[in-house]
Amino acid sequence: MEYHHWRVHSPQAPTLVLLHEGLGSVAMWKDFPSELAGYTGCNIFACSRAGYGQSDQTQLPRTPSYMHLEALEVLPQVLDILAVPDVVLIGHSDGASIALLHAGGALHKSVKALVVMAPHVFIEKMCVGQIAQARTDYETGDLRSRLAKYHADVDHVFWGWNDIWLNPEFLTWSIEEYLPKIEVPVLIIQGEQDEYGTLAQAHAVRDQVRGQAETLILPNCGHSPQRDQPAATLDGIGHFLKTAQPIRIRSGQAPR
Repeated sequence: MEYHHWRVHSPQAPTLVLLHEGLGSVAMWKDFPSELAGYTGCNIFACSRAGYGQSDQTQLPRTPSYMHLEALEVLPQVLDILAVPDVVLIGHSDGASIALLHAGGALHKSVKALVVMAPHVFIEKMCVGQIAQARTDYETGDLRSRLAKYHADVDHVFWGWNDIWLNPEFLTWSIEEYLPKIEVPVLIIQGEQDEYGTLAQAHAVRDQVRGQAETLILPNCGHSPQRDQPAATLDGIGHFLKTAQPIRIRSGQAPR
């Protein structure tokens, strides 16, 4: 598994574990991890899931439960190996769904809170339409060449993601049953112009989790808040880490 650790050399600082999107990888986070480390004073850990980035491949085709597998079986093993006391999961898109599934189904003792950016908790028609358009862009446009910079086997990455999301069996996919089991604090970040999901996704998380839930809805922002509105995203995460219980920044480096 490909991974990278941004350490601030403070053993008391929480570790923010980044969970990437459906076509993401460690490298596709770009400057966000280092900016997040500098802004919050927290350690940052990111890895590429199997089949992504420079990680070993996984078996295809995926099944509708592929995110459940990542959340309930793989992520707990990663957190065991990481072996740090205080973790905040920060997931984007598929990674946000994985974070929610983990917190509602197999919460590791180290996980104290979640930040979910553009989460999917059920399937919307607009999302399926965008993923169908991505297939056209991959086959006839420049999407393949743009993604190839970040993955050892870009076809494995794209078709593993695109095929399952466009599979008719996936149309009934939902993780809403896991939400009422989530008791740790959650920050939900979503763009008003998110092309892959309506605000109903964010509201479903806010209204159904059992613990503290905050929403940050960003104007002039699409599906990737960390790229479309980086300053507002950093501000939102920093404030959440400073105020949410039982996290609190204990490193002596409060968010700016």
